Amino acid sequence: MAFGGFDDKPGVSPMAEINTTPLVDVMLVLLVIFIITAPLFHQAVPIDLPKVDATRLDDKPQVIQVALDEQGRIYWNGEAIHRDALPARLAAARIDNPELHLRADRGTRYEKVAEVMAAAQAAGIVKIAFVTEPAQP
Repeated sequence: MAFGGFDDKPGVSPMAEINTTPLVDVMLVLLVIFIITAPLFHQAVPIDLPKVDATRLDDKPQVIQVALDEQGRIYWNGEAIHRDALPARLAAARIDNPELHLRADRGTRYEKVAEVMAAAQAAGIVKIAFVTEPAQP
């Protein structure tokens, strides 16, 4: 903000400096607020946990590969299955909390892909991944 009049007096020019006092005031207020609230983030209940020697289990989820070709045929882990058998297989596999990796041919109708996704959702499978090929440069 420049201070000065609207007169055209020779040798008088408006002040062209930025007043940083409000900026410093705001930064100091934010610093004080941060200093006050930072210790509140580390409030924890002190618990004396037991010490045991155990190895960490790296449970890899079961992966189900479902593929759709251009004609709409369904393949379960490489094995061709009938469309009516898919819901039963998905329901049986749901016990292990699997990941469904869905591969669909480029020419597959979206309706067929949506049917497989709906069957997986109805079976209770919540982890669905779409597998694609990387683009060739």
